[in-house]
Amino acid sequence: MGYSVNALVSIAITVALVMFSAIVHEVAHGWAALRCGDTTARDAGRLTLDPRAHLDGFGSILLPLVMALLGGPVFAFARPVPYNPNRLRHPRTDEVLVALAGPASNLLQAALGALVLRLAWDPLAAALATGAVSYQVAGWILTILSTYVSVNLVLCFFNLVPLPPLDGSKVVLFFLSGKARAAYYRLQQYAMPILIVVLYVLPSLLGFDPLGIYLDWTAGTLYDLLLLGV
Repeated sequence: MGYSVNALVSIAITVALVMFSAIVHEVAHGWAALRCGDTTARDAGRLTLDPRAHLDGFGSILLPLVMALLGGPVFAFARPVPYNPNRLRHPRTDEVLVALAGPASNLLQAALGALVLRLAWDPLAAALATGAVSYQVAGWILTILSTYVSVNLVLCFFNLVPLPPLDGSKVVLFFLSGKARAAYYRLQQYAMPILIVVLYVLPSLLGFDPLGIYLDWTAGTLYDLLLLGV
């Protein structure tokens, strides 16, 4: 399968934006934990946007690259920011707050990207009319901003899937106790096989893509709302 130069540049931009957004996601976890009384992430030097402190070879680079090349939704993960739930002031509720801080950061990034795109729209149109900016440059600016919105919405809602160790599982755990909680923890060891089945086996063999349907309904719908009229 061949790719044009523009397609390869677009893929590289997507992967870079996903990597950055995933890093912000992890830092948000650590920041929320710090606000709730746990200094583990700060002590480990992980409350930084320096990519060297967060990037995971597979989750931050290879996975989003492969997904971008395949043309589907692109998501990634950075090395999880460490935190100690036993050091949280209110462990049961604070653990949910720490978990939701990651998706919340992606939602805020998406909103910011949409705002910048809206503010840039008229100036770009005016610059195009006067010839101050080429169509290619304007196109890349709009592509970067719209991609930034899209990847953050996908990261937000993907991480809300209630499957360990994704952030959504912490919300489910809040409502579980005893044997039910222990059983849900055991589910974590099957998380990767389940994701592989959902991501690749069901769509390719059965023509059924539940994750794609979910992301279209959530991330896709919100993307359309944020960029309505742009």
